[in-house]
Amino acid sequence: MRDTASQMSKPLVLVVEDEAALATMLRYNLEKQGFRVEEAADGQEALDRVAESQPDLVLLDWMLPAMSGIEVCRQLRRRSATRDLPVIMVTARTEDQDAVRGLNTGADDYITKPFNIDALLARMRALLRRANAVPAKARLAFHDLAMDLAVHRVQRNGRTIHLGPTEFRLLEFFMQHPRRVFSREELLDAVWGRDIHVEPRTVDVHIRRLRKAINGEGELDVVRTVRAAGYALDTEAR
Repeated sequence: MRDTASQMSKPLVLVVEDEAALATMLRYNLEKQGFRVEEAADGQEALDRVAESQPDLVLLDWMLPAMSGIEVCRQLRRRSATRDLPVIMVTARTEDQDAVRGLNTGADDYITKPFNIDALLARMRALLRRANAVPAKARLAFHDLAMDLAVHRVQRNGRTIHLGPTEFRLLEFFMQHPRRVFSREELLDAVWGRDIHVEPRTVDVHIRRLRKAINGEGELDVVRTVRAAGYALDTEAR
């Protein structure tokens, strides 16, 4: 019984990868680092496995048979139960627009093949730490925005706003430091972590997604862009 409980306490990672050799390598390394691992070889199998036993994190290959990783990620973000599920996109595509597209569909991070296993583990641990963090202050408020960290809920003017995990953390950080301007590099350190290498343009992608989610028709855009400086949560006139 003790061994079973100990095993269940380990984070569960779903590896979605159709290359058998890579899937085997990932399973070996992840289990050696204390993770439980499940595998799926295609997009539909991945969605089925998530529905049966939701993992703590998904490593999602972009190029999958029948259903792409992009579509899998899109479907996960549409479902309330998996809207906040941490997802790292694993891809052989290295073009900037491909990375942006992956982030725009809801992935929290991406890593390109071939990758260093230590770098992947660092990204996974950073995502899991943020997902499991216990907030020091349960409620935050700014202007007409309200954030309840205990139940992971954001409202504006009483309207519930659905945010992906990274946008939620980004807004949380802004609401903890209202009206202060942060550079892209400062936001990367605060929201993504110092041990993770992410391009500064990634911040711009998530800022756009945050704006789209929180700013309804006729509402003030409370995310201010400060030219050559960065971003701030502010109601100051543009």
